[in-house]
Amino acid sequence: MQKLVWLLLCFASVGVFAQPKQLFTVNKDSTHFSLTTEGASHLASLPLKCLQQQYPNKTNHTAVGDSDQLMTPLQQHPAFYGCFDWHSSVHGHWMLVRLLKQFTGLPEAQQVRDAISKNITPENIAQEIKYFDGKLSKSYERTYGWAWLLKLQQELLTWNDPDAKKWRTTLQPFCDTIVKIWMNYLPKQTYPNRTGVHPNTAFGLVFALDYARTAANTVFETAIIKSAKQLYLKDKNAPSVWEPDGTDFLSPSLEEADLMRNVLTKAQFISWFNNWITPASLQHLTQLPVVSDRTDLQIVHLDGLCFSRSWCMKGIAKLLPATDRRKQLLLRSAIKHLNASLPNVASGSYGGEHWLASFAVYAIIE
Repeated sequence: MQKLVWLLLCFASVGVFAQPKQLFTVNKDSTHFSLTTEGASHLASLPLKCLQQQYPNKTNHTAVGDSDQLMTPLQQHPAFYGCFDWHSSVHGHWMLVRLLKQFTGLPEAQQVRDAISKNITPENIAQEIKYFDGKLSKSYERTYGWAWLLKLQQELLTWNDPDAKKWRTTLQPFCDTIVKIWMNYLPKQTYPNRTGVHPNTAFGLVFALDYARTAANTVFETAIIKSAKQLYLKDKNAPSVWEPDGTDFLSPSLEEADLMRNVLTKAQFISWFNNWITPASLQHLTQLPVVSDRTDLQIVHLDGLCFSRSWCMKGIAKLLPATDRRKQLLLRSAIKHLNASLPNVASGSYGGEHWLASFAVYAIIE
């Protein structure tokens, strides 16, 4: 289908490009957008700058003694120590793998392969597993970081590439560890976390389900579906008008709908969705969040909210009939949200640059 240029972005102000670059295109009816090679190269440059950058670092570590309190991030997490925090490092790796797969002519391809190969080694992953086996580490990165690790492995499992085969073989014992921890947690989760930040239950379950289906782990898949239905199937009248909170990068209302569209039949989902988000609430969710200070590490989360709303809206729209007015509303809003925050991925502030590119790529190509 003939594509139209949707956006020309100039990053001269942050010293990235001297001339405007076409980062992505959108088709004529605004239902699909695609990342260009120029856009992929630009976004790949962001995690490449920080995969081996140890500081600043938010470890979120619970110490059990002086010896582990004095460990550096590199010593604690030799595979995923960069990019400010553990989960951002993990999804930075995911993004680079995804771009390598899609763009065979990516200028940074060899640099990306070298960086990932340096981090994902048997020795480093063994240390990561050891950390999660610690006395107080079973809930570390629950469930956001867990989800991104499985998303990374899902990407590797679907790529016939020598490096990918090596990396996924190395990662599999770690993924098995996370799946085991998650399986132990699911029966105990009486209530979902409906937050707009990392602990959001629905977000984690979506990625876990993607992995389970790709890995043909039917036991894990069945447990996820059972948990999702127990936690969300009876929900009605989402309080979407309360969104967003000031630090949200996820929409609790839309993330839940994104999960349920993956566990219900099409007819079941539409019936459930009709009861979950009212037309007025849906209209509210199409309003762009205001990002007042992109140097603030919490406020800049709202740029991420634009991206996550975009991918949720696009996914939900897929299941709605062509005659449903909400379908075009969601598709137009998905583009609008992407358009609003993509120019700000490279804001010049590490608070956004260390992680936003992953959200941008997921919104564009998923």
